Amino acid sequence: MIALANQKGGVGKTTTAINLGASLAKQHKSVLIFDFDPQANSSAGLGIRIDGASTYDVVVNDVPAQDIVVETGVEGLMLAPATPALAGAEVELVPMMAREFRLKRAIDALRGSYDYVLIDCPPSLGLLTVNALTAADEVIVPVQCEYLALEGLSQLTSTLELVRRNLNSRLQLRGLLLTMFDGRTNLSQQVADEVRSHFSNTFKTVIPRSVRLSEAPSHGLPITRYDPSSRASKAYDEFAEELIAGSRTEVTA
Repeated sequence: MIALANQKGGVGKTTTAINLGASLAKQHKSVLIFDFDPQANSSAGLGIRIDGASTYDVVVNDVPAQDIVVETGVEGLMLAPATPALAGAEVELVPMMAREFRLKRAIDALRGSYDYVLIDCPPSLGLLTVNALTAADEVIVPVQCEYLALEGLSQLTSTLELVRRNLNSRLQLRGLLLTMFDGRTNLSQQVADEVRSHFSNTFKTVIPRSVRLSEAPSHGLPITRYDPSSRASKAYDEFAEELIAGSRTEVTA
């Protein structure tokens, strides 16, 4: 289980959840995207809007996680959809016993059902994100190649350490993913170099800035379906391959 987390908004968490999920499915992996952001952008970006049970009901009302899973238009890619009701969970979870473990207890039942579970976190370090980090085995941090890219990363790494120490000792930072890279500017390269100098586990793959990538969610499609020949589609395919290769290396080790 992999959480996609960064408290900064607009860095590509949801874009990565959707498109990494689709690219992993192309590699014949079974994938579940667990939309845990009240904005429900992963759900909308896959063309799915629901009126029934959602990830809110999983963490608040003890609805079994598998009961809310729906198919997407991509073979091998499933979705646990969110609705704006999830915003209320931040408050409703506060008085609950073992509130940080609500998501873990719900989705542990999914282990073994999917090769990859990708948890799309909200842009905050609140109770929803803490629940996701407690449930996850690994964290991928998308980082936008823009000014102040490193701002907030120290707070995020501190939160990861606190979660690791107190709630989830197995949690690992899998790596940082550079997103919205514009090869025409010196700034993007400078930011990429700076991130790599601070975090040795930054992924080799870089996701380019792309108009087509921005357009795809409005059509309810991942970039692999919307424009499979685009640079962004090829980049996410490369990222999926890098992630799979890294997993094999860890297993072998």
